[in-house]
Amino acid sequence: MVLKLLVIINFCKFVEKINMGRAMIIGAGGVATVAACKMAEAPEVFEEVLIASRTKEKCDNIIKKINKPNFHSAQVDAMKIDELSSLIKEFKPDLVLNLALPYQDLAIMDACLKTGVSYLDTANYESPDNPHFEYKYQWAYQDKFKSAGLTAILGCGFDPGVSQIFTAYAAKHYFDEIHFLDIVDCNAGDHGKYFATNFNPEINIREITAKGKYYENGKWIETEPLTIHRPIEYPEIGEKESYLLHHEELESLVKNFPSIKRARFWMTFSQRYLTALEVLQEVGMTSIEPINYEGKEIVPLQFLKALLPDPSSLGQNYKGKACIGVQLKGLHQNKERTYFIWSIFDHEKAYKETGTQAVAYSTGIPAMVGAIMYLKGLWKKPGVYNVEEFDPDPFLETMPKFGIDWHEAIDIVLPIDK
Repeated sequence: MVLKLLVIINFCKFVEKINMGRAMIIGAGGVATVAACKMAEAPEVFEEVLIASRTKEKCDNIIKKINKPNFHSAQVDAMKIDELSSLIKEFKPDLVLNLALPYQDLAIMDACLKTGVSYLDTANYESPDNPHFEYKYQWAYQDKFKSAGLTAILGCGFDPGVSQIFTAYAAKHYFDEIHFLDIVDCNAGDHGKYFATNFNPEINIREITAKGKYYENGKWIETEPLTIHRPIEYPEIGEKESYLLHHEELESLVKNFPSIKRARFWMTFSQRYLTALEVLQEVGMTSIEPINYEGKEIVPLQFLKALLPDPSSLGQNYKGKACIGVQLKGLHQNKERTYFIWSIFDHEKAYKETGTQAVAYSTGIPAMVGAIMYLKGLWKKPGVYNVEEFDPDPFLETMPKFGIDWHEAIDIVLPIDK
């Protein structure tokens, strides 16, 4: 009887061990902070965690906040593939989480291929010299990752990320065909600053000032920046003016759900934010074209980034809520169906838990949950995949355990149509 009990105990320890893993986070901003804090809440999954960035001090500050012996820090320039590869070989992670800038996606993917480690990120590749962004550069790695037996999970934040998982969940449980998709993103919080961005200013401003784009009847339609807008009602927030933008998850969603006839992305901005942005554009401060200043070449947008508040510093005074969701129309059993699925975020709650604001919170937790999905073998197959290509159920069962709830409403008048 004692021997049998020992066998059972040892087997349980073995099963627990195979569901554990080593994770390497690249980046030390707000998103990385949230992901690391939440990893510390799941010691049964994350055996060892390494946080690496160009500035080791930032990594050390995150580790001081967590105060766990299995968290470590390192300095690395992720654009230098050999340098990053050496660090990966030294730490031997099971998964690399790219929570740095999208400029670094391809370099980090190359390092993962070179060292035989799987990969996860939260945003698609973007060239520093071109504000245009699309998935084709990362999708081109499909055969390389497949032949190496490695998994690359693309866009595992909230939008992109959970917005696609919400769509996959709706397709699995509520629709035979999805015809119309609208992703709606409202941040109704107030950080007390006259002008600031909720994530990296350079990336944020490039995204907002780029041309809008949406999908309709098999074609992509471009619009001038922020010219299409309309009021949308958001749960727990109310009506807010919302602007049509291009967002990368639309590209993968229309590919993976070919019944979609129209796909759009909407985001809210305050009038003060838009006025300030317009002035900055008019005087050339949002340009990515280098200029010569007193014998030195500078990029105006990068200089502006240096002047603006660090997004990770906004959390302390941030009040209010945000809402991100997906509104869908389609067919179920030959009848028209509508569906709305969404999450609500509270800036003060996010700061209390992680010392960050809700935008970083909403991105860092999904990245961490995606890592759990991989380490548990639930999202693990050779190749390059967007998150909607995996089973959404275990992800949406896990996410609320770490701070993000979600809600759904079926066969209602959608807020986008009110």
